[in-house]
Amino acid sequence: MKLIIGNRAYSSWSMRGWLALKAANVEFEELVVPLFDKDWDERRGGNEFAPSSGKVPVLWDGDTVIWDSLAIIESCADAHGQEIYWPEDRAARGMARSMAAEMHSSFAALRRELPMNVRRKVENHPISDEVKADIMRIMELWAQARALYGSDGDFLFGRWTAVDMMFAPVVTRFVTYQVPLPRFAAAYGDAVVRHPHVVEWIELAQEEPWVIEEYEPEQK
Repeated sequence: MKLIIGNRAYSSWSMRGWLALKAANVEFEELVVPLFDKDWDERRGGNEFAPSSGKVPVLWDGDTVIWDSLAIIESCADAHGQEIYWPEDRAARGMARSMAAEMHSSFAALRRELPMNVRRKVENHPISDEVKADIMRIMELWAQARALYGSDGDFLFGRWTAVDMMFAPVVTRFVTYQVPLPRFAAAYGDAVVRHPHVVEWIELAQEEPWVIEEYEPEQK
């Protein structure tokens, strides 16, 4: 298997796909492509990127190609076991899938105004009303999951699952921009950034030489 990902410092969707493969505990080749560099347009036109129209991540598993992080998670679940990625309880599983799908399709303001950057901490970054609304909704989702299904562990549904993989880049944003969180959410965020796969991703990001200026917010 080969997983094509973008810069670890900035690429939230790449992080989600990579975490999915790490959870399966399988060997795979990683190809990191620096996003938006001088060779980007030519590179994204190559055959390996063709199915996704140049978006990352892209997973090649033999002749099978899967792009989009949530699709990679579901493909890994099919291949390596649903129990790795989703809660066993049917009601919990339904909620976890709904939360993962909402993360996948929503929170545009947060994505736009708080770009992922796991190499930075920024003080006094402005938080718009739209971003505040996104954060409030995320807090509601986290609180519901923790209250209903998370009492037997540190993560949203107790143990590490796909929904934590989906929200992990959001946690890194909260760390980068030092967003104040309720105590329960701060504790959950601490658990996420201490997870060994997240630790590995962030450590590898520190070694990358590439910089994308638009994802490097000015210090206020």
